[in-house]
Amino acid sequence: MAFLQKLKSDLKTHQTLVLNVKVTPSAPRSEIFDQLSDGTVKVRLQTAPEQGKANKALMKLLKKEFNADVEILSGETSAKKLIRLNHRVKL
Repeated sequence: MAFLQKLKSDLKTHQTLVLNVKVTPSAPRSEIFDQLSDGTVKVRLQTAPEQGKANKALMKLLKKEFNADVEILSGETSAKKLIRLNHRVKL
């Protein structure tokens, strides 16, 4: 997925990246799978959207994929979220 490599490169270059993310909960597997023409990143999560579990799963997936600290800026209770990634420098 070329879009994912580009996002990782952008994060490494700029140290911070803000993403629009559209989440589909209760999916067969958790994955980052597409990017829309407006730049929105589409993510599927196995977790159901109850009691913040899907948000935690999203943050865990993004943290692992991007090796970054993850913050939800807006959309805590929405499928559309604004996410900030802060690159972690390896020591």
